[in-house]
Amino acid sequence: MSVLVVVMAAQRNLFAIVVLGGIYSFVMASALVALDAVDVAMTEASVGAGISTVLLLGALRLVRVSEAAPARRIALPLAVSVAVAAVLVYGTLGLPAFSDPQAAIHTHVVPRYLGESLRETGVPNVVTSVLASYRGFDTLGETTVVFTAGAGVIALLRRPRRRQGGEGK
Repeated sequence: MSVLVVVMAAQRNLFAIVVLGGIYSFVMASALVALDAVDVAMTEASVGAGISTVLLLGALRLVRVSEAAPARRIALPLAVSVAVAAVLVYGTLGLPAFSDPQAAIHTHVVPRYLGESLRETGVPNVVTSVLASYRGFDTLGETTVVFTAGAGVIALLRRPRRRQGGEGK
């Protein structure tokens, strides 16, 4: 995946960047399936590789196909990127090991959801009870963000109507 990111960063052809971005999303969806996060993988495949790629290709129809020449001074953006990456890596050092059975989520959260979700929410499906009840506001927020992004893209891609024959100055 990192190879795709490096190739995308080196590209100046916007069509190639959009296609590589779609490929990256598909590879990421495949990795999520391998991690048993099928619901997230389906979302990544449909939104990342599907809808986003189609919308970006539509936007490319309205603009030039090549990116402007890059800025000559890249030291500051490079330093900021390296600093952000270092902070993110540092932040992961305190996380429990992957699939650690003694992690807090496995000793506190999972038993409660599996044992109490039917009684607390009245929903027999645990995944649905987590998404719709326990994380209802989070799901509502995600839906609002996706809707707002879609409305924004439609507003940006709309072409204004031309007035006919000089009417209504």
